Amino acid sequence: MKKSLFLLLALFGLCAAHGMRRQSVSLDRGWTYTPSWEMNAAAAARPVDLPHTWNTDLLGGKPDYYRGLGNYVKVIEIPAGWNGRRLFLRFGGANSVCDLFVNGKHVGQHRGGYTAFAWEITPLVRFGGRNTLWVRVNNAPDLDVAPLTGDLNVYGGLYRSVELISTPATHIALDDYGSSGLYITPTRVSAERAEVNALAAVRGRSGEMTTAVFTVRDGEGNVVETLNRRVKLDQEGRSEVGVSFAIDHPHLWNGTEDPYLYTLEARVSSSAGTQDTVCQAFGVRWFNVGDDNRFYLNGKPLRIQGVCRVEDWDGIGNALRRQNHWRDVELMREMGVNAVRCAYFPNDPYFLDLCDRAGILVWSDLPLVGAGGYRYKGFNDSEGFRANLLQQLREMMRQQYNHPSVIWWGLFDQLTQRGADPIGVVRELNRVAKEEGGGRLTVAASNQDGELNFVTDLIGFNQFLGWKSGQPQDFAIWTRDLRRGFPTLRSGVSEYGAGASIYQWADSLSRPDAAGSWHPEQWQTWLHENYWGVIASRPNFWGTFVWTMFDYGAAHRTDGARPGVADYGLVTFDRRVRKDAFYFYKANWNASESFVHLADSRVEERFSRVQAVRVFSNASDVELFVNGVSQGLRSNDGLGRFQWTRVTLRPGENLLEAVDPLSGARDSSVWVVGSRIQLPGIESAGGPEVISASGARLQRSRQ
Repeated sequence: MKKSLFLLLALFGLCAAHGMRRQSVSLDRGWTYTPSWEMNAAAAARPVDLPHTWNTDLLGGKPDYYRGLGNYVKVIEIPAGWNGRRLFLRFGGANSVCDLFVNGKHVGQHRGGYTAFAWEITPLVRFGGRNTLWVRVNNAPDLDVAPLTGDLNVYGGLYRSVELISTPATHIALDDYGSSGLYITPTRVSAERAEVNALAAVRGRSGEMTTAVFTVRDGEGNVVETLNRRVKLDQEGRSEVGVSFAIDHPHLWNGTEDPYLYTLEARVSSSAGTQDTVCQAFGVRWFNVGDDNRFYLNGKPLRIQGVCRVEDWDGIGNALRRQNHWRDVELMREMGVNAVRCAYFPNDPYFLDLCDRAGILVWSDLPLVGAGGYRYKGFNDSEGFRANLLQQLREMMRQQYNHPSVIWWGLFDQLTQRGADPIGVVRELNRVAKEEGGGRLTVAASNQDGELNFVTDLIGFNQFLGWKSGQPQDFAIWTRDLRRGFPTLRSGVSEYGAGASIYQWADSLSRPDAAGSWHPEQWQTWLHENYWGVIASRPNFWGTFVWTMFDYGAAHRTDGARPGVADYGLVTFDRRVRKDAFYFYKANWNASESFVHLADSRVEERFSRVQAVRVFSNASDVELFVNGVSQGLRSNDGLGRFQWTRVTLRPGENLLEAVDPLSGARDSSVWVVGSRIQLPGIESAGGPEVISASGARLQRSRQ
């Protein structure tokens, strides 16, 4: 690996000698990792590739998972031909505090686990020789670094990619809050004309005159406009250069309907003839929430079909690869999602790239997370914590600035004003977001009344009636009372849902104990049917977001079938199983892909010959067959549901098939009346536990 890296760098060095532009080399391969408690580093060091987290120990529900220091070491060879260029190390994310040493000398410290950062290492590098990178990462709790608490795992490690970037002496900045250094702002946009500003942060030699060329291309690669500017760098070798341009009859970025992207290339040339280029995709769109509390994209109302996503994955924690992000977006698009709340913290930029291309609107959260029922407050009024929040906010905004999918800046989740009051900090965060956030809307997720609900442009409420208290039908009453009490409040629903285990099945519908281990899947489905029925019939909210799209890790949790996993997802933690509620939303949100899904079929064994059969589909009519005999057609009830209330099965195996007669889409399942499998110690039909055809033990309701 060292040899191949050296050859690659040597090639880049040869190119650099001929005025080559910036080059980026992935450093994800070939690190060694050592836990901090190990005194014999040579004996304990083990090879790892990035992304990496040391906290796979918590995926089994270990609340006292290791939070402390970890060490990463890598040796690279920098070719002599790169002498005269500037070298940077860029980290996509390191949780939560990161220190870098190059050849034993400290470069810097970054505080905050969910945004990128870059350091120049040129003065410390041995050109033409070996260089040792030592990265110390610490995920221990720190009262000056957000988040302080929350329903999430704080995985430690270098869990996103690291790259070595070589630039000419004069270049587009890499030190501007970890951003690309290029910012694109659509200012006045209509169907007839779009006015756009572009700004590049330039670094180089003190007093140097540089030339900047901005080239705008459409989605097919055709040049729309080229603009040239000259700029003189200040005494510190820093400056900004901007241009404005217009696009007549722009092709709008229009969500999932048409996520059209332009590109802007900024090229900076020095007096010595070197060039540095950065290229960014961008979209042209406008949006607002009207007086009717509805969301509008490009002047047309858009019903938000939103979900929340916590960025982790069974077996790998937060060390996601690109295929993991791609799979998540694939599942969201299958279900018909058009908006996602990146809950608790900023997500990987590759995920946002995918959202740009898929047309999925993004709510990006700052990791200012409140207690939500847990021990700690989530906020303290120290100067260090305030400064860290502003730093993380600016990093989030500048790194995500050019993504057309990013519509909302989320400033907090579930804060309380008891004790140290965060409202002053939230107002400051809101001011900065409005001034520097590129025209996005500010929003927050609340779970209580109070003045905090009136700071941001919009507010979302976390609502779990029918799960933590009450019944799902109470959501309609809450909705009515909210609109009556606060008719002008720009309110939405930032979280709603219920836990569900695919291994638990109830004979009847009765609200489980949310804090208990019994989370039958049917209750989750029933809750979502009730909530979406209210949301679809009464457009009272600017947006609503299901909690959550995927099960996620939370080591402190003891509820549900699997300790350490929050089972609120519509898809399992490993992304292998779509729960019934997934198909309910697909029936309501995805009109382009014909499908039929037999609900309540996770359990094959039945204990009565007479059964109710339910189907979710986006078809207008569905026909049910039992053992080849038609049970008749049923029509869509307006929420993608079809039901046959009394279907008689025969003893033993029964083949059920549901068919859309127009498209031919179908689904089938085998239901067994009576016990098919008998295992030692497991009761047969009528007992407390049953076994599925796959051999998985499924618990029955004991009510």
